[in-house]
Amino acid sequence: MAAIEQVVAAVERAQRAKDPDAFLALFHPEALWTTAHGKVLLGLDAIAEFTRAVLPAATWDGRVTYEPVHIQFLRPDVAAVKVRQVYHSASGDADGDSEGAPLYVMTRQDDERWLLHACQNTRVLTD
Repeated sequence: MAAIEQVVAAVERAQRAKDPDAFLALFHPEALWTTAHGKVLLGLDAIAEFTRAVLPAATWDGRVTYEPVHIQFLRPDVAAVKVRQVYHSASGDADGDSEGAPLYVMTRQDDERWLLHACQNTRVLTD
């Protein structure tokens, strides 16, 4: 489980740094990604094109945190990971925070690395 938690921590570091290369290194070559707005990206090339256009230009001024809240092994080499993603405002104002609830399906590779394989990033709407 620690190796999976390390991948989530690496996602956080890459997002905070707005570093597309660090982020893309976490994906399986045949990964699929659905953005919080429903854009479906099939394969690492599509994910890379989107990420390189969007991540460096991201405009949040605060910080983002990622917390794995549930890890369920579907097989010994496949895990579903529910993540709590929170964008904190620069002022620390709780009203400025927004939250996401990503689901990462990760696969363990022959070299024991865990990679993001099928991901759904969902924005949490407040009432």
